Amino acid sequence: MSKANYILALDQGTSSSRSIVFDRDGAIVAMAQREFEQIYPKAGWVEHDPKALWATQLETAREVLAKAGLQAGDIASIGITNQRETTIVWDRRTGEPIYNAIVWQDRRSEPICAALREKGLEPVFRNKTGLIIDAYFSGTKLQWILDHVDGSRALAEAGHLAFGTVDSWLLWHLTGGVNDATRAQAVFATDVSNASRSLLLDVHRNEWDDELLSLLRIPRAMLPQVLPSSHVYGHSLPELLGAALPIGGIAGDQQSALFGQACFTPGLAKNTYGTGCFALMHTGKTFQTSQNGLITTSAAQTGATPEYALEGGVFIGGAVVQWLRDGLRAIRSSGEVEALATSVADSGGVMFVPAFTGLGAPYWKPDARGSIVGLTRGSTVAHIARAAVESIAYQSAALLQAMSRDAQAAGGAAVTELRVDGGACVNDMLMQFQADLLGIPVVRPKVIETTALGAAYLAGLSSGLFRDLDQLSAQWQAERRFTPQMPRERAQQLMADWEHAVRQTVAE
Repeated sequence: MSKANYILALDQGTSSSRSIVFDRDGAIVAMAQREFEQIYPKAGWVEHDPKALWATQLETAREVLAKAGLQAGDIASIGITNQRETTIVWDRRTGEPIYNAIVWQDRRSEPICAALREKGLEPVFRNKTGLIIDAYFSGTKLQWILDHVDGSRALAEAGHLAFGTVDSWLLWHLTGGVNDATRAQAVFATDVSNASRSLLLDVHRNEWDDELLSLLRIPRAMLPQVLPSSHVYGHSLPELLGAALPIGGIAGDQQSALFGQACFTPGLAKNTYGTGCFALMHTGKTFQTSQNGLITTSAAQTGATPEYALEGGVFIGGAVVQWLRDGLRAIRSSGEVEALATSVADSGGVMFVPAFTGLGAPYWKPDARGSIVGLTRGSTVAHIARAAVESIAYQSAALLQAMSRDAQAAGGAAVTELRVDGGACVNDMLMQFQADLLGIPVVRPKVIETTALGAAYLAGLSSGLFRDLDQLSAQWQAERRFTPQMPRERAQQLMADWEHAVRQTVAE
């Protein structure tokens, strides 16, 4: 047996870059993490320095190998997972970004979206991409850059500029883009799950679509090659990590988490509790259009045949805890929130709708802003903290209920259990409240880093470290099941109260 029994997963997220080494059983061997600066030039604008994304990711990759006591030769393959929709444009000749990365949360391209909607183009995009026209997705961010960075459109049409989501940026650097001598060999590609978030990909064919490119005025020469999620994309430069390592898997973070949760078959669903919250339900080879405010997206794919998932995204999930810490200064560290929230029996009628950057699925209200309603003279910071934590569960419950309605309308079954992951799923109070609102078990796996695990699995499959999906399904293990304790009548009343608070928040 080869001594290369480990996978290196690069997990480039919204607030930090992480690297995790997994063994062939899917267990974590070591982890390294670095935060980086969030840039807020204007209200509703969110940016990252692309160079910081690469630098912190490379630093953590080197650090985790040292922590694990491993050499490059011990690594069978590298998997990449990334914050999706975040848009980077760089000059292929120099490797220099022409603008900061525009982050998925950024709303600046909403006027572009509004103009497209006014032309009646929503059905065109919906039918080809599975998405709605929204500033969330990368295509309109890319158009904004070409419209606002001097000379960029001419450079793009001449073939000098590259557009990529963060996976493409990392792949390009890993395979040669870091220096002049190797830049010509750098691999410029993406996987289908990331490409499907651009408003530019026909997900029925897994190919860039000329009509959509024309509508958004995007030169085709800018776009990376689209490949399956489990695929040997290329090899890292030997000087980066000590050897030329195959890069064998790429998936956007939420599709990667779905894969890491072993949700390979129709009807299996997961929710990731990170900066935002993202619920996905696998629908197999069926492209299913939501009637309840969700989107259809490409699932991570091990081959050429398209596979799909229904998805709903909560823009502000765990980020509401960061606001309690940094904005309200109610807590000194995020870890304190559970103790503060559980110091009161309930939220005392307080409802917190954290629409700091608008409301995502199933509401799609880009202009909404956050609100706290139901305050009384007896309300305390503990009640607000509890309402903030509960807002994560309320938003996720609205998504999952919409998902079940879609599934049943298509002749399938409602979601019968929810697999959870992400940093906030360690909060037992939140997970119990989630089970209570949904009325179904919430299952937390032994490995909650399923976003990185999904990338590791995709890379391990292409390198032969893992045999097939059945082997991966057998490795998935539950750590705890949270079963509903609240009477359904009470849960339904709470959801009605939540919807009332949302209506107050989005009222004209």
